[in-house]
Amino acid sequence: MADFSWILTMAIRDIRKNFSRLLLFVSSMVVGIAALVAISSFGENLKKDIDQQSKELLGADLVLEKNQPLGEQPTDTLAIQTAEEVNFASMVAFPETGASRLTQVRALEGGFPFYGKLETIPENAEATFRDGGRKALVEKLLMAQFNAEVGDSIKVGNLTFVIEGELQKVPGQTGIAATVAPAVYIPMAFLQETGLVQYGSRLNYERYYQLPETVNPDELSKTYEEKWEEEKIDADSVEDRKRQTGRSFQNLSNFLSLVAFIALLLGCVGVASAVNVFVKEKLPSVAVLRCLGVSSWAAMRIYLVQIILMGLAGAVLGAILGTVLQFILPTVFADFLPVEVTVGISWQSIGFGLITGLLVSVLFALLPLLKIRRVSPMATLRPEENESSFAKDGLRWLVVLGILLFVFGFSFFLLNRWQEALGFTGFVVVAFLALWAVALGIMWLIRRFLPISLSYPVRQSLANLYRPNNQTVSLIATIGLGTAMISTLFFVQNQLLDEAKFADKDDQPNMLFFDIQTAQVEAVSERITQKGLPIMQQVPIVTMALESINGLTKKGNDTLPEAERRSRGLYNREFRVTYRDSLIASERLLEGKLRKVEQPGDSIFVSLDQGYASRTGIKMGDVIVFNVQGRPIKTYVGSFRDVKFNQVSTNFLVLFPDNVLNNAPKFHVIITKTKNDRQAADVQAEVVREFPNISVINLGMIVETLEEILDKISFVIQFMAFFSIITGVLVLISSLIISKYQRMRESILLRTLGAGSGTVSRINTLEYFFLGTLASLSGILLSFLATWLLSKFVFELPFRGAYEEALIVYVGITALTIVLGWLNGRKIIKMPPMEILR
Repeated sequence: MADFSWILTMAIRDIRKNFSRLLLFVSSMVVGIAALVAISSFGENLKKDIDQQSKELLGADLVLEKNQPLGEQPTDTLAIQTAEEVNFASMVAFPETGASRLTQVRALEGGFPFYGKLETIPENAEATFRDGGRKALVEKLLMAQFNAEVGDSIKVGNLTFVIEGELQKVPGQTGIAATVAPAVYIPMAFLQETGLVQYGSRLNYERYYQLPETVNPDELSKTYEEKWEEEKIDADSVEDRKRQTGRSFQNLSNFLSLVAFIALLLGCVGVASAVNVFVKEKLPSVAVLRCLGVSSWAAMRIYLVQIILMGLAGAVLGAILGTVLQFILPTVFADFLPVEVTVGISWQSIGFGLITGLLVSVLFALLPLLKIRRVSPMATLRPEENESSFAKDGLRWLVVLGILLFVFGFSFFLLNRWQEALGFTGFVVVAFLALWAVALGIMWLIRRFLPISLSYPVRQSLANLYRPNNQTVSLIATIGLGTAMISTLFFVQNQLLDEAKFADKDDQPNMLFFDIQTAQVEAVSERITQKGLPIMQQVPIVTMALESINGLTKKGNDTLPEAERRSRGLYNREFRVTYRDSLIASERLLEGKLRKVEQPGDSIFVSLDQGYASRTGIKMGDVIVFNVQGRPIKTYVGSFRDVKFNQVSTNFLVLFPDNVLNNAPKFHVIITKTKNDRQAADVQAEVVREFPNISVINLGMIVETLEEILDKISFVIQFMAFFSIITGVLVLISSLIISKYQRMRESILLRTLGAGSGTVSRINTLEYFFLGTLASLSGILLSFLATWLLSKFVFELPFRGAYEEALIVYVGITALTIVLGWLNGRKIIKMPPMEILR
């Protein structure tokens, strides 16, 4: 006990002497701890609110959904009340301006939602909309886009409705969903009069149930599961929606926590680097203590206690900052959340942050601290005795193993899957090793090949990169990894956005007309050509279902062992196919060939997209029976195609030969290209006015919507990456200030030898320029590699280097390094050598 009391006293005395420097050790981990605590608290609060508002996620206890009228269901008699909805994509127009847009039309009958409400402006519009008049509720985004106001008119099909209210929020709907498909609610009583319900229209029927508290919706769903599966009815309960929502946002929370964890790891590398320099300066003091009879382990414990105290202080500060920061997160993620998130202190998250902060600060500080136990009393006379080889120190390798196990354990705790945790740990290790290798490689090259012909300031500044107490490895590792992460996110985001801007390409069409009935094809084509526009594609589309594969129906598939079973989605999905005997520009034949049907009775060979076939296990020659409006058609897989779905074209998973589906019920798609937005608006308005059942996709508007969504996602990504940048900056500041005393001695020596303050300033500026350049370029190169891998194996896009953005990142990081280095060293340079020596 007395021994510990002495160690604690010595540790506190040394902290008082070196408080400002020790504070820098933990400052870099504060941001990471703050991010972890904030995100963990936000996740806890979100989980609690999803539980409390679970019924409002669905607006009902049970929902049945089908693409045909539901008819009578055994659950109808159990309900307290029901509501019906028919929803479909359709064009709506604003008569005041003549503008139109594709929206989600929802015809509603009954008191839905039973839990929560349709939030509107004015507030009573939800009730007055249902009073029997020809009134509509219009999503706020749609109102803002066309400068519409409550009381204006909106045309849906053949009918004009008065806008009764501006729809602010629908139970369970996020802001992103509203951006993609803004809704227009109309009363069910007027649905038929709109003229939009025609043979071949793609409608979705939903029935909402409010059930007595004695009835369990999940057990009810299980009771009728087989019947509803047979009828292709999808049942969704509150618990189903709660599980889906919880899963989605648990994944989001885990992703955000991993981003925060990366920021924390960057800070920990900064801690290790700072402690390394601190220990090097303390080695002579340790040698003196050894001469006075203090054991090396006791000396090491003095500095370990310091790190524990300062690590705890940093963790407490980070936990406080994180608790405050969580008040901002609901605003940042507002467009992605289906519930109102409350904020409050989460003691579990605070405890999690404190333990994590203390553990990582000790783990990463132990690597340099363990050097102390090898210091001998002889080191007072022979300073070189202080040096200890890392490669021969088994205990320090054990600490490295502990760090890796901690990284794996923490990521496994977040992701709950060992494969993903192992992948994340591998990424961290590979990234650090790559940056560490770059740093050591640069130092070796400079030491070996530094040209003596260079000017003195340049030569001296380059030499500083490998001299004792250099920060080359730590800065390249920390700033490089931070730069790599933000750059990768930024580059991938820009690449996805560039890929989406297909409407701007000269050779691509930019307007699609669909849901065209067979009797309307000729008239619609005539209207388009009269406007001087080309008919680039005119394609018939037939809707069908899959009945069996190689004689195996859905029921037979369900009886197979799980390893042999095909996905239920293969049997449950609707296929929209076309028929032709040739390929189009967005297709390439990979295997087999397209076979024509010359006469009735010939075998029918279909062509499948190879990616879809491989995902579902369909092979060449498989026998597939499709159900086309009740009529089975036996086909054989005759070829596989590579289909470029990112091109604007009528691309299909399944392609039939000609002379098979010509008489099947179908609708048509026409694709054209307009010269400008004005022409697009004119032709769109004319076609929709004459044929209200036809929907039009203006790809220019789609790109605008996509940009809006990506801007929101981009903000979230950049907000999270901000933690890594701040951590990197703090590590940079910490490292530069810690090396201040080494620079002070060098500056004194240079000034004593006759170097002017201008020469010393140039040496320091050039050194920081080289450090910033190496760190930022290493990170950017790593981000290019990561972007290429993501483009090739995840997004399957051609890689395009974001060179202008990379230049901005390089200039920013390098300039920041130079400025911080200059601010750090300006006092030393201006002071006379004699004043510093005293």
